[in-house]
Amino acid sequence: MTQSNGGKAVVVTGATGGIGAAVCRRLARDGLQVVAVDRDAEPLERLVGDLTGAGHLARPVDLTDLAAHGELMREVEASGRRLVGLVYLAAVLRRRNSIFEVTEEDWDAQIDTNLKATFFFNRSIAELLTRQASGGSIVNFTSQGWWTGGFGGSVVYAASKGGIVSMSRGLARTLAPHAIRVNTVAPGFVDTPMMRSGLTDAQLQASVEQVPWGRMAEPEEVADTVSFLIGNDSRYMTGATLNVTGGQLMY
Repeated sequence: MTQSNGGKAVVVTGATGGIGAAVCRRLARDGLQVVAVDRDAEPLERLVGDLTGAGHLARPVDLTDLAAHGELMREVEASGRRLVGLVYLAAVLRRRNSIFEVTEEDWDAQIDTNLKATFFFNRSIAELLTRQASGGSIVNFTSQGWWTGGFGGSVVYAASKGGIVSMSRGLARTLAPHAIRVNTVAPGFVDTPMMRSGLTDAQLQASVEQVPWGRMAEPEEVADTVSFLIGNDSRYMTGATLNVTGGQLMY
């Protein structure tokens, strides 16, 4: 892992997931210093060691520990890096066969990670961006489930992702005077371990058949959308939800 001060940095949570890793690679190629955040140190170090360019950081953080948010922001600020954005991908999906199998612990785990931690981490990022007084871009990840409501045992996950859209719109209004944009990405079926978890081959095929494009997205295709939202080409966009579902959702 190479460190250097003074560059433009973006924080990516859920960095070692299928989409998260693709986002880190794309933003590094865009010339940004990536602060990669996830729970486990070893895969983070491997990811960061393979990124293009220098100045990237691997930071293992449990995002449900709200005190850790401020500690990370203080470290980024002290390093001399100029924060330009956040991509928040960290999420938990506990897929159940039906709503009648969902436990209170399932609910708490998904809401705490997917919604509560997202809000407080967004706020910590916004505080640092506001102190820098140079604006920035926050990209939160929702899901096609925010629109469909989820299916069977993924209703709680969908509820948390619906909350992400509403929360991000509120943050977009609140933070616009500080030149901080807040947008969301709603991926559909992306070929990742999370997507495949808990599904039989037949269930997975049935999901793919809902997509007019006829296939799942590659993580890199979602990362391209993130690059657009973090970059200057989307400078007049805030409060938007970009549908990246291959036509599964049309609205």
